[in-house]
Amino acid sequence: MRITVFGANGLTGRLLTGQALAAGHQVTAVTRKPESFPLHHGQLDVLGADVLDPAAVDTAVAECDAVLSTLGVPAGKKPISTYSDGATNIVAAMQRHDVRRLAVVSSSGVDPRPYSDGGIFFNHVLLPYVTRVLGKTLYDDMRRMESLIRATDLDWTIIRPSGLYHLPAVTEYTVVEGHADGRFTARVDLAASLLAALTDDRYLRTTVGVVTTVDNPTLLRWIRQEALAER
Repeated sequence: MRITVFGANGLTGRLLTGQALAAGHQVTAVTRKPESFPLHHGQLDVLGADVLDPAAVDTAVAECDAVLSTLGVPAGKKPISTYSDGATNIVAAMQRHDVRRLAVVSSSGVDPRPYSDGGIFFNHVLLPYVTRVLGKTLYDDMRRMESLIRATDLDWTIIRPSGLYHLPAVTEYTVVEGHADGRFTARVDLAASLLAALTDDRYLRTTVGVVTTVDNPTLLRWIRQEALAER
């Protein structure tokens, strides 16, 4: 399969690209900084392009069979439109070139709910602060992205991970329709779930949650290693 990956140079995007290549796919990795992309492979094309440039997106999508997006931007107080504007360009290019399959990364923070193991501090202090204050503009734009994609006739899947962290190998992660009751998702599992979506018709035109259920970090460790780190 010929796969175009947007956000390929991010932490999840690199894992996804590597997994897709290992599975025998032809991959076009789209990044604004192709010179810093670390992977090399005979089945890999690295395309320097910005998802906010409609012409560049059109070129990236023109000859593919499916599109995967791991786009991500830092949270902040300023308005964010990268997710929705990028999705607009991706969808337009896919429709123009009759590419049907799309899987994108969103976030559980788009529809925050208490977790069974969250406790009072996480569920009633940290989660509301992150989703309503610290990441408000980011999650607002993710919601716009999701709405835009749902309104299309594409064969889409929206994947919502929880707090992202590092593990060295794919686990037996959990995927459920709607909200997944788990606070953490290993990036390697998120990447695997995106790739699996291409050949799994159970979640066509569906929003799913994906969580990792083994080797989860403690909340303090996650804050130190992930939430406070440059992502």
